[in-house]
Amino acid sequence: MTISVYDPRGYPPKVEGRSLAPRLETLDGKVVYLVIAPFDNTDVFMERLAAWFKENRPRVETRIVATEAFGQDSPAMRAEIEAAGDAAVVGLGL
Repeated sequence: MTISVYDPRGYPPKVEGRSLAPRLETLDGKVVYLVIAPFDNTDVFMERLAAWFKENRPRVETRIVATEAFGQDSPAMRAEIEAAGDAAVVGLGL
């Protein structure tokens, strides 16, 4: 009889640290993407955030987009944000 024993702690992947993206001097005249991740109420929060921008920062254009699945890359959405956006806020749920 063969018995296999696995270490439940696993082995985390090696990661390289990266610096944050440079901060924009202003959001005026910029396009900010509000990215909805599939968690409860994230859509409601992003809609309220877009309304806040419209009322308080009218020179900021917001565009709401939704991810298909949390933690999975969406090349088409990422390409859109990179090409047309200046910043992005990713909502992870409430």
